[in-house]
Amino acid sequence: MKIAFFSTQPYDKEYFERYNKQHEILFFEARLNEQTANLARGCNAVCAFVNDQLNKAVLTTLKEMGIKIIAQRCAGFNNVDVVAAAENNITVVRVPAYSPHAVAEHALALIMTLNRKTHKAYNRVREGNFSLDRLTGFDLYGKTVGVIGTGKIGQCFARIMQGLGCKVLSFDIVVNKELEALGIKYLTLQEVLQQSDILSLHCPLTNKQSIL
Repeated sequence: MKIAFFSTQPYDKEYFERYNKQHEILFFEARLNEQTANLARGCNAVCAFVNDQLNKAVLTTLKEMGIKIIAQRCAGFNNVDVVAAAENNITVVRVPAYSPHAVAEHALALIMTLNRKTHKAYNRVREGNFSLDRLTGFDLYGKTVGVIGTGKIGQCFARIMQGLGCKVLSFDIVVNKELEALGIKYLTLQEVLQQSDILSLHCPLTNKQSIL
């Protein structure tokens, strides 16, 4: 199979070339959109990432060029017009278990950075300034953390925060029984929003508004 690979980063090329045994891959640094879709001409498939645009116009162009499948190398697919994909008989696949532990750990790193302001402290120390003014944060221990969406990533994140001594509250349209068994409470969305000191979102972008 000949694959047009969009939004290529150096690490993408390194690992896909290392483990690819049977496909021909054309790597493009450009993002996929209406202006760049023609780069896929002569290919059978497209490999896309989160910032690639797969709207109706792009999908129609891909269909005309003979593209049969779009492989999203991420968990999300909100950048894909799935209705237009079906109309054009293009199969869309994704990676629902996309590095759940790595993503959850990165979410914690972002929380720690915002709380303890390590990015600002780093710059100060480089300049010989060791002042703590406006760099103080708070202990995560004992705080209430709201987790919106408890799929694979949300579940990993909830366990991490519980391990730090946080009280974890969750909201999801489907209750995760494993988390409930660990003492993590499921509440309504409004209750989670009202009671949490920290919120972490681990849910897909959809058009559903009923939960609000």
